[in-house]
Amino acid sequence: MNDVSFAVLDVAPEPYSVTPILMARIGIACIAEEPVHAIALKCQVRIDPSRRPYDDEEAAGVVELFGPREQWPASQHTFLWQHATAMVPGFTGTTQIQLPIYCTYDFEVVAAKYLHALHEGAVPLQFLFSGTVFTAGNRGFVVHQVPWDRDERYDMPVTVWHDLMRQHFPNTGWLRLNHDTIEALAAYRAARGLLGLDDAITSLLAQDSARSAR
Repeated sequence: MNDVSFAVLDVAPEPYSVTPILMARIGIACIAEEPVHAIALKCQVRIDPSRRPYDDEEAAGVVELFGPREQWPASQHTFLWQHATAMVPGFTGTTQIQLPIYCTYDFEVVAAKYLHALHEGAVPLQFLFSGTVFTAGNRGFVVHQVPWDRDERYDMPVTVWHDLMRQHFPNTGWLRLNHDTIEALAAYRAARGLLGLDDAITSLLAQDSARSAR
């Protein structure tokens, strides 16, 4: 259905969610005269790292993903962040919806690792829309497909991501450790009466720093 188009108007943290979610405000327009009954909307949200510059600190943060700067022309390709979906209620002419983007702070996930490395500027996003449009017909509903070329670029301020993470994980981050390491840290914490695993790691780092200073 060539009469339908999409625009990304805004991306902001959802303030009342239990888990970290960004809400993308999507504007939808249909120039056809007949009303749209509903749209089963799908969206592939991608990150295009080559669309922005990087300072030296940010470049060091993404070296694990793209290698050193001299490799970036070959290694910095658009990559998938996630698939998002939403049901669009019926409308005539134009409407707006909220498209949820579910986020994680797990640094083993490529997108989270990339986003954590950025300190200022914008995150270069690309929204690829697809889905099914339902309109009224003589014998019920007529089904149309969203054209394959409906995509939009959006530069999301880096502060939006950091505000979302501070909202859900204030002054904290995530590390993945194997079970043996976790058990060893737990035993170390218990033997010394420490409050948590963070205190155990801090204690071990302090001991290592003291040995290095000798």
